[in-house]
Amino acid sequence: MKKNNNSIKLSLSKILVRASDILLILLNVAIAHYIYRVDNTPLSGKHMVIAAFFSAALCVLILEILGNYKKPWKAFGAQDFMLCVLGIFTAFSIDVFILNLRFSGSPYMFYVLYAVLCAVSICIMRVVFKYIFIIVSDAGRKTADIKRTLIIGGGNTCKAIIKEIQLAQNENSEMQIANFEPVCIVDDDRHKLKTKVRGVPIVGNTSEIVNIVAKYSIEQIIFAIPSCSEDKKKDILNICSGTGLPVRLVPKLGNLLLKSESTTVLNQIRDINIEDLLGRKAITFDSEDIKNFVCGKVCMVTGGGGSIGSEIVRQLARYEPKKIIIVDIYENNAYDIQQELRMEFGGKLDFVTLIASVRDFHRMDRIYETYKPEIVFHAAAHKHVPLMENSPAEAIKNNVLGTFNVATLALAHNVSRFVMISTDKAVNPTNVMGASKRCCEMIIQYLSQQPDCQTDFVTTRFGNVLGSNGSVIPLFKRQIEQGKPLTVTHPDIIRYFMTIPEAVNLVLEASVLAQGGEIFVLDMGKPVRIVTLAENLIRMYGKRPYKDVQIVFTGLRPGEKIKEELLMDEEGLQKTSNDLIFIGKHIELNEDEFINDIHALKQAASDEDEDGVVAALHRIVPTFVTPEEFNTKELSKK
Repeated sequence: MKKNNNSIKLSLSKILVRASDILLILLNVAIAHYIYRVDNTPLSGKHMVIAAFFSAALCVLILEILGNYKKPWKAFGAQDFMLCVLGIFTAFSIDVFILNLRFSGSPYMFYVLYAVLCAVSICIMRVVFKYIFIIVSDAGRKTADIKRTLIIGGGNTCKAIIKEIQLAQNENSEMQIANFEPVCIVDDDRHKLKTKVRGVPIVGNTSEIVNIVAKYSIEQIIFAIPSCSEDKKKDILNICSGTGLPVRLVPKLGNLLLKSESTTVLNQIRDINIEDLLGRKAITFDSEDIKNFVCGKVCMVTGGGGSIGSEIVRQLARYEPKKIIIVDIYENNAYDIQQELRMEFGGKLDFVTLIASVRDFHRMDRIYETYKPEIVFHAAAHKHVPLMENSPAEAIKNNVLGTFNVATLALAHNVSRFVMISTDKAVNPTNVMGASKRCCEMIIQYLSQQPDCQTDFVTTRFGNVLGSNGSVIPLFKRQIEQGKPLTVTHPDIIRYFMTIPEAVNLVLEASVLAQGGEIFVLDMGKPVRIVTLAENLIRMYGKRPYKDVQIVFTGLRPGEKIKEELLMDEEGLQKTSNDLIFIGKHIELNEDEFINDIHALKQAASDEDEDGVVAALHRIVPTFVTPEEFNTKELSKK
């Protein structure tokens, strides 16, 4: 209904403009004749009437052909006024030629005077219409909440955005809720400086963004370079973060949809994500290889309701597996992914959701026996470092013994491929959680070395995952939204980051590449300072760090490292067919000694002997050191 109302308003507006032009032409014939007859012989009434109606018809027709009535008022500029004048004089030239056939010796001076009066009065009326439109638009600004906008990039995407905004505003359409008023543009191409894109000036380059924002009273920024490299985008976004304004992005060219008339650039502009500041391309892998591996197979995911496990389930579902078995102890997470799959796939996907603990050997044995999985993704684990420091026995029961259960059962039931999800905290661990995951890696190595092993065991190791349940980003967002200071443990703490889809892509690609016994490590780019992440996130909310939102340093938490590592010194790196995936070399393992130590660890956990658990972990994982020892050494390097 609203769209119909807008169309009616638009039609009335166009009719009004044409009517005003006709009225002015009819009035000007009398004015021109009044001036002309002072020194010349008056024209007949019949001559004046025919001249007036011929002129009106021809002017409106030619201005229509020239597109003068279609131009948005807000974009109506000098070129359009010149075109209007040209159209009027063209119409009068044709008019004089035709009327000379009817009235011989038509007075040319009269028609010149008539044309000048019409051109001046119609252009003045255009100016009046334009400024009335601007005044009405500005009056509606508060209601529409239209913000003064700086656009980064003066290319085709910028042109498309401005065109859509101008059309939306001129037509008073529903697109006006996009709340953009393009004020100026920046572009690093010096040849574009001082030029205009559909009437909007290019006023400088990206290095001048902060000054330009202040000079032009900018309220928001649009990043309109979808083809920009990740490094360049990160640099520009870092400059933008210094303005304290919200920044919105046009999607990458590969994600930009322009397949139908109803799909616009405006409705695809999104808020900036923290992922945009990682400074590297999103990592993807050959989906065809993954599909060939997964298609038609029974896949099981432990911890299938968690942030990583649920994404594994989602991506597996796209590759037409024979069946997916989702195992999780937390019923709410399991229910959420169950309902999501039902809504998305209906009856097309065969899957089952089971509530079970990886600690329960007999329950897991029954699941293996009943569903006969061919590929197992083991994502179930306790991952929260400080909590596991306070409950070390629970970390062992769930992480180490749970992994031992599902992995040995995979061996016993001849599972084709077993993929364990590990973490960079397993490298030179300074906490119980990291040491427990290092134990899990060693269990996978131990089982892969068994003489009659028919299962390809593989470990995937990556860093912090943005947006996961244990990630710092959701915490920061909650703190900002609740008006609280952001809590960072230490100004020098750094971490490797990747997105959940990237992490799961690694897991699935590792499944394809695995031959048994490997630890796959992803090239995650440069590490990121947590305090920088916090500052940029504050700026993305349009606030100023340390002024609008404070950052409080709370001190390193129990077991926390100042920086994480992806490889131990002795592991080295071996290339794979994928340039971004490497294999860490296994450390020699004394199998008899290792299995005895695992039994001792299990006993200490069963006895709730926390000191015994930590002591056993130190025996199994020689690189397990105290956080104080590690952090002191790292900070001394600065």
